[in-house]
Amino acid sequence: MANDYSIVITTYPDKDAAKRIAKLLVEQGLAACAQLFPIESVYIWQGNICDEGEIMLFIKSKSILFDKIAETIKANHSYEIPEIVQIPITEGLPEYLNWIEEKLS
Repeated sequence: MANDYSIVITTYPDKDAAKRIAKLLVEQGLAACAQLFPIESVYIWQGNICDEGEIMLFIKSKSILFDKIAETIKANHSYEIPEIVQIPITEGLPEYLNWIEEKLS
């Protein structure tokens, strides 16, 4: 049962943009919950080392909804190549997984 669920991770350049997509995903029934975390990212982009503050989202959902989540993020993102990765939930408190199921059914 746990393998039916996942956490999708993405980042946004600021809290307002991250909160907008979090609310949109929840309103559209694509996420049961989205958590926002301020982070510092160091990465290479177009040959330069960048050091930027970002907001990371942990989006709790069903694995089967990944494509729709990715499409929604891409359509509402300012980055040329946004981070969109899915991490399967291999184990979880059954009551919590049931809550995700209820919110996305």
